Amino acid sequence: MIRGDDRGEEYGDAYPVEVQWGRPLRMTAADLRPRIVLLPGDGIGPEIVAAARRVLEAVGEFEITEQVVGGASIDVHGTALADEVLEACRRSDAVLLGAVGGPKWDTTDPQAPRPEQGLLRLRKGLGLYANLRPVRPSPALVDASPLRDERLAGTDLLVVRELTGGIYFGDSGRDGDRAHDTCEYSVAEIERIATVAFDAARRRAAGKSRTPRVTSVDKANVLETSRLWRETVERLAGDYPEVELEHMLVDNAAMQLVSSPARFDVILTENMFGDILSDESAMLTGSLGMLPSASLGSDRPGLFEPVHGSAPDIAGRGVANPLATVLSVAMMLGHGLDRPDEAAVIEAAVDSVLQRGLRTFDLAGAGEEPVGTDEITEAVLATL
Repeated sequence: MIRGDDRGEEYGDAYPVEVQWGRPLRMTAADLRPRIVLLPGDGIGPEIVAAARRVLEAVGEFEITEQVVGGASIDVHGTALADEVLEACRRSDAVLLGAVGGPKWDTTDPQAPRPEQGLLRLRKGLGLYANLRPVRPSPALVDASPLRDERLAGTDLLVVRELTGGIYFGDSGRDGDRAHDTCEYSVAEIERIATVAFDAARRRAAGKSRTPRVTSVDKANVLETSRLWRETVERLAGDYPEVELEHMLVDNAAMQLVSSPARFDVILTENMFGDILSDESAMLTGSLGMLPSASLGSDRPGLFEPVHGSAPDIAGRGVANPLATVLSVAMMLGHGLDRPDEAAVIEAAVDSVLQRGLRTFDLAGAGEEPVGTDEITEAVLATL
């Protein structure tokens, strides 16, 4: 228990000063509403987050605030993530992000702020070390995949990517005509992300007649960090005798994802490899516009976002596909707020809309009439 919480003043004299876990000890129903921070970001971010907000508000009551991040934050604060925005996220129960980045803020000046720095700082500041990206092509979208039906059949995998270590967070710099980026990992960092993967494989296999399997992806034939990764994962696997473990080099994994994706169950990998492989696996569904993701830590609010980027070329045209963001709301409800029933309702609504043949511009095939952001959102809401 603590006293004088930072939310205490907004409750005034009607509530006690004593609070626990950031809330007054005596609360009304309104005080129990989950606190969600929306970070629309750049490009199509504001459009898809606005659509997702409508879906979120249709399934429950939430205390929602919006903040700026990425390029939008650079324009306002001169930095990609302001301290007060990070603090607001820390005080929330969950964070929903749209996308960051765009040509307006592209620069080769190492001293200039970049939108992506906001996302990296957000992950670090919230202690979000595990990124979960499920890949299960909808039966209604099989024709949208670049793979033949027989190759795609049975694909249902989860990419578990380490988020706060590796080359993205190592020392980097320039010295004259040379530059360096350092990749580092500790045993503790590898153990905690590997635990997430093994637990996920065991959970996914519950009630099913299949052996849970983790494919740990590295470059152990070249990199010392990968050799440490492989040794640590191998040792931890002893705590999960029911889970099958295989090791795979990253270049082979990239080939296997497009030649036989159904062979994978849970893919475990480090930050940079996971960044690349998760985007590759996302295209198995036919569009990046369909895949959600969750970034989780030990005791901080989770961050939920679509896999795709900010797509500045279509921003403001009303044609962006909001379904990955809507499905990120479902992941937020299921993984972050312990509301699996509402999550299932949203997922079912999206499946129903796709089964009825509605397609956004990124999903429409030859002869199919695409619908815009508002139309697909209204269809999901009507189904709800």
